[in-house]
Amino acid sequence: MSLFSSDKLKGKRIAILATDGFEQVELTEPQKFLKNEGATVDVISLKSGSIKGWDMTDWGDKVDVDKTLDDAKVADYDALVLPGGQINPDKLRVEPKAVDFVRDFAHSGKLVAAICHGSWTLIEADVVRGRHMTSWPSVKTDLRNAGAEWQDAEVVVDGNFITSRKPEDLDAFNKKIEEKLLGTAS
Repeated sequence: MSLFSSDKLKGKRIAILATDGFEQVELTEPQKFLKNEGATVDVISLKSGSIKGWDMTDWGDKVDVDKTLDDAKVADYDALVLPGGQINPDKLRVEPKAVDFVRDFAHSGKLVAAICHGSWTLIEADVVRGRHMTSWPSVKTDLRNAGAEWQDAEVVVDGNFITSRKPEDLDAFNKKIEEKLLGTAS
């Protein structure tokens, strides 16, 4: 454990669902934060090996995949994190296994946290109707058309859903995930 680590989330297992084109910091910052708080964090993807991030305006770094969707089970996790970027969720929402995994997670009542364009996969899973949510501004109409109540806020919590707008909201997003996992957030 490093000087800046804790074990507050020890015993918690987090799934991060992503594929090539995820917004770099929207995967790596929650991953680092949750691991530093003691959680076990698995990157789950459509393929094994590694996936490549998008870093604002160009391709970013690769991240190792811990499990494929074929090997991942909702029952093994306490929370699901959906990073954004335009490419990543657009690829995930056309993959039935990814959509089913997200839908099953949402219906399980376990924590689902999406940032930026990550809510596209939630829309495809048809689980946003009646929810209060936020997102990257260009996803606002998609969420409203799918029945969500969109708010322009740093972080929005509605039941087991946490949503944020953009990389600048990551600190609030990460803290809210931690609070919900600890049972200290509303």
